[in-house]
Amino acid sequence: MGLFDGLLGHGSSVDPADLAKRLDGVLIEGEAVGLAFKVIRDIFVFTNKRLILIDVQGITGSKVDYTSVPYRSITCFSVETAGTFDLDSELKIWISGTATPVTKTLKKGTDVRGIQRALAAAVLR
Repeated sequence: MGLFDGLLGHGSSVDPADLAKRLDGVLIEGEAVGLAFKVIRDIFVFTNKRLILIDVQGITGSKVDYTSVPYRSITCFSVETAGTFDLDSELKIWISGTATPVTKTLKKGTDVRGIQRALAAAVLR
């Protein structure tokens, strides 16, 4: 059922070892992946230093946006769960120095509590 969960947009954990190739050249010396979540093609990567949002774009997926957010820059975050008629969840991250939050739409069934727990653990330490 794991393959179908990914196709339907349900968040699944990602083995940090599997991210090594994708993050080659992105991680700095001494930075290690602690936790990662995949939602369809997008990936939320929690390292020991920052949050990396990987947004795969286009039909072929050859265009990729890497948004890097140091935990110390996160001033607030919000996770809105899906409801009965609203099938999507929403993640908002406010970053110091920016007026609008980084917003990500998550499909129903995504592990929003896991994402919220990882954010809280990183931001509140």
